[in-house]
Amino acid sequence: MIYPILLYKNKILRKKSKYIYKKPNLIELINNMYETMYYYNGIGLSAPQIGLNIRLFIIGINKLKMIFINPKIIKYSKKKIINKEGCLSIPNLYVPIIRNKSIYVKYYNYLWEKKYKKLKNLLAVIFQHEYDHLKGKLILDYINYK
Repeated sequence: MIYPILLYKNKILRKKSKYIYKKPNLIELINNMYETMYYYNGIGLSAPQIGLNIRLFIIGINKLKMIFINPKIIKYSKKKIINKEGCLSIPNLYVPIIRNKSIYVKYYNYLWEKKYKKLKNLLAVIFQHEYDHLKGKLILDYINYK
């Protein structure tokens, strides 16, 4: 099932997402999120972008698929990188954003196993982008108006 993507004016995108405390079976939702993300040519998709105010997002680049439930960034690297980022919720806009080059994260996978992982470069950037969605933050917030 392909979900419609909420666009930047939708208030749901500005809300802080809630932790998932029950251990529901999220496989069908996750599969639908991947189908949606690929349909719209994305490389990451957060639950708020499809109208769900929960702490869940996915990443999919090439054959790599990653699922993050209740993610938390534990440590940020001091080194930074600049990347032009787009967002499925803000079509046709690309914003140069300074992100941490690597991060150390904690999350649950779809089996509800607690995991820790170091992500770097593009994976770290995508994670930080999707993590922003869980905090109600969009790439528009990085535009420096002068």
